[in-house]
Amino acid sequence: MTASAARLSELLAPLIASTGADLENVDVSKAGKRSVVRVVVDRDGGVSMDDVADVSRVVSDALDQLDEAEPDALGPSYVLEVTSPGVDRPLTAPRHWRRNISRRVTVVLHEGPNVTGRVVSADDDQVVLDVDGEERTLALADVVRGTVQVEFSRKGEEEDT
Repeated sequence: MTASAARLSELLAPLIASTGADLENVDVSKAGKRSVVRVVVDRDGGVSMDDVADVSRVVSDALDQLDEAEPDALGPSYVLEVTSPGVDRPLTAPRHWRRNISRRVTVVLHEGPNVTGRVVSADDDQVVLDVDGEERTLALADVVRGTVQVEFSRKGEEEDT
C-alpha cells in the first residue's frame, strides 16, 4: 500500500517549513515496482540548488523513518524527486502572487473575461495588475487562477544587443 499524497503532505509540510521553504505539492505515482515521490517546494526569492538539497535531506530522512516504521507505506522501494514549481504552475495562493511581482500574468476570474497584465503588488486579499498602463485591483476571492506568461525579457530588463 502506498501512502497517499495527502498523508505525506501532512507529514512533510512542517519539516519543509523548518528549512524556510513552502510545500507546494506532493505527488505519489508508480513506476514499475517503485513509488515515485515528487515534492514541489518554493520560497520567497525562489529556490536555489542548495535549498533543494536541504529539503531533500529533510524529506529523505522523514520518508526513511516512515519506511522503517511502516514497510508497506511506500512500497518495496521509492525514488524521491524534489523540485521547484515550473512557470506553468497556476497562481492560486496569495504567496504565489507576491512571488510573481513584475511578471506578466493572465487571470481567470469566476465571472467576466480573462485579464492580462503585470503584477504590481499583492497581499492576502487582492492583487493589483498594470493592465495597459492602468492599475486594476482584483480581489483574490474573485480569481479562479492566474498563469504566468513566458517573456524573453521582462519589463525593466535591458536586452542584449
